[in-house]
Amino acid sequence: MKIALIQSNLIWENPKANLDIFENKINEINESVDLVVLPEMFTTGFTMNPNAVAESMQGETLLWMQSLAKAKKTAITGSVVIEESGNFYNRMLFVFPSGDIEHYDKRHLFTLAGEEKVYTAGNKKLIVDYLGWKICPMVCYDLRFPVFSRNVENYDLLLYVASWPEKRIQAWDTLLKARAIENMSYVVAVNRVGVDDNQHQYVGHSQVIGFLGNYELEPQETENVFVIRLDRDKMLSARNSFGFLNDKDAFQLC
Repeated sequence: MKIALIQSNLIWENPKANLDIFENKINEINESVDLVVLPEMFTTGFTMNPNAVAESMQGETLLWMQSLAKAKKTAITGSVVIEESGNFYNRMLFVFPSGDIEHYDKRHLFTLAGEEKVYTAGNKKLIVDYLGWKICPMVCYDLRFPVFSRNVENYDLLLYVASWPEKRIQAWDTLLKARAIENMSYVVAVNRVGVDDNQHQYVGHSQVIGFLGNYELEPQETENVFVIRLDRDKMLSARNSFGFLNDKDAFQLC
């Protein structure tokens, strides 16, 4: 699978401006890719003001993602502020080239920023089946909770989108490697760059980690598009050779 990671600055609470930025970046990709990954809350920045920016599942952003996915013949994913049945969600949308949609609602809300006071947590894990790959999407703070991300579904790719600030970037780098190693899975992680309206600094460190913990793409700090190709057969061969996942503990989430 060939994946494009888009690491970008975001315009605060301005969906139209951000959609224009990402459309230009996607249009500048000069090779065919299977999946485009955008950051957490890519239309707004990590805002605790959902009343001002929330969209529905029939809103402009989702229609934009569907139109672009069809035109480019690629899947597109990233998280957006969604309002549904009177609740706000930090929702990761996965739009297939056909325009079909699956979504994952962020389970672990970031209490340090008061995210749990304005957003509703998701209650289930999602495994996306795409091009023969099993993909597990997660959002930012989910990274700190290994039990939830444990590879009990034999997924192939663990996908994180984030707004992870510079002052805790070492934790980001370390935990991403841990998730790859313990789950014998590729990890693709996309973070933003720039400064938001809360004066939080972001240095990116979007990266791709192999199933044994090696860098397929080292942490990047520039605003750019990074394209990487992953080999599922190589990963499955390693799993068969080492068998580490066969020895994992059994558990059930309450």
